[in-house]
Amino acid sequence: MEPFRVDVPDVVLNDLKTRLKLTRWADDFANEGWQYGTNTDYLKELVSYWIDGYDWRKQERAINAYPQFRTEIDGVPIHFIYVRGKGPNPKPLILSHGWPWTFWEYHKVIGPLSDPRAHGGNPADAFDLVVPSLPGYGFSTPLRKPGVNFWRTSGLWVQLMEQLGYPRFAAHGADWGALITADLGHRYPERVMGVHFPMMLPLDLFSGGMPPPEDYDADEAPMAARLQNFFATESAYSALQSTKPQTIAAALNDSPVGLASWILEKQRSWSDCHGDVETRFDKDDLLTTIMIYWVTQSYGTSARYYYEAAHNPWTPVHNRIPVVEAPVGISVLPEEICSAPRRWVQRYYNLKQVTYHASGGHFAAWEEPEAIITDLRDFFRALT
Repeated sequence: MEPFRVDVPDVVLNDLKTRLKLTRWADDFANEGWQYGTNTDYLKELVSYWIDGYDWRKQERAINAYPQFRTEIDGVPIHFIYVRGKGPNPKPLILSHGWPWTFWEYHKVIGPLSDPRAHGGNPADAFDLVVPSLPGYGFSTPLRKPGVNFWRTSGLWVQLMEQLGYPRFAAHGADWGALITADLGHRYPERVMGVHFPMMLPLDLFSGGMPPPEDYDADEAPMAARLQNFFATESAYSALQSTKPQTIAAALNDSPVGLASWILEKQRSWSDCHGDVETRFDKDDLLTTIMIYWVTQSYGTSARYYYEAAHNPWTPVHNRIPVVEAPVGISVLPEEICSAPRRWVQRYYNLKQVTYHASGGHFAAWEEPEAIITDLRDFFRALT
């Protein structure tokens, strides 16, 4: 393992600014509600700020304030933040992100989880935090090994935590990270003290597994409709990235505005922002995520994560119920795009804690950090 610092060469930043200024804008009309996709007027506003107001070096300094490392496991480069907890007996906790996220979406929870006393909490709730970039994402690049998907990543995390001296650990994740974390609880229950996530989907999602209609109670009809609407109107990105990711990688690796449009639309559609993305994320937040993909040229391998999940589908290592045998905690946010009915959840997971929240969407720790901090402390407090 080698210490790592983010230090993007000036030539990359200068090239970026040139590309932004030379953007050939697509015509856009009758799209005030983003019904056709990313609204060009807002995108132009964001790009104008990107050119004249955004300070990447400031964001670099914020990222580099945390200890970072890089290693290689089974031919896969892994970048991660590693912060030791300040308390009498910190528990090791790995936090897994998704797409189009980066490790940095967890930066609001790192301080409170690792140093509770400094943030008004009990030092007995401290965690040793490991926050990796998924393989092929951000600084876990360049990825040159095919076949790496969410369930293979869970095995990489077991090895990573073992190398750090943690034969057993706690895990939390969202989006792909929720599937990684659930797979840890299925495949390696003896290695995890518990698993926690805000997104509920079957691990065999890519081979057709979904909660059956009869599992939905009458009051869960809106949840079923939201999930159905997501797959009908919001999942074209997944179909493309699961089948021909390299085709669009050529475009988004070359055009920063194209990359911004692709990611921004998801940040708006999947968050609890009611159409105004800046009620959840300011322009610096939005652009820093986009920048991490841009400066590492990692969009292409992040998109392949979908292809590898679809073409190397998850299969169980046992046929017992619950499928996820490790203790499970769930944070339920009302605008999470992928929630599941109670009866299915109680059957599929070894459920120990469910907490319902009044607001929040798909980017849980980014949108509602206090809720996730509290839920993680409460869930893992009694687990060893």
